[in-house]
Amino acid sequence: MTIENARPGPPETSPSIVLLTLAHRIESELGAALAPLGLTVSRFGLLGHISGVPGASFSDLARMSGITVQSVHAAVKALSGAGLVRDNTARAGSASAIEITPEGASLMREAMKAVNGVDERLFGSDADPIQRQIADAVRAAFEGRFRS
Repeated sequence: MTIENARPGPPETSPSIVLLTLAHRIESELGAALAPLGLTVSRFGLLGHISGVPGASFSDLARMSGITVQSVHAAVKALSGAGLVRDNTARAGSASAIEITPEGASLMREAMKAVNGVDERLFGSDADPIQRQIADAVRAAFEGRFRS
């Protein structure tokens, strides 16, 4: 057999490419599920951080979200204007203490229902077996990690 006639083998599986492809699909599905609630994936994430870490500062939220402090300020201002969060800053120049409002907590509960629906479609019993394996691996990796 000559080199010209040799068939290449299957490409090597890249975890980065597989996960990036799946992440794009997840983000699209989440975006569609959250849109009726007036949330984007980014705003949902930020609201989740505020909910999970009451009293977080703008700097804390920027680190957790992987965005700039200026972007967090703009997003928190929008969330605050919508009545979803409040900044309990005692006075100008003091550290911020941002927390979720009852309206924000209610919206998070509705958003989590949407997330659970996406999880079921992408990783539930009727999903692609490989995607179910990925979900099982993620759950196993983080099992007990965030419990008190």
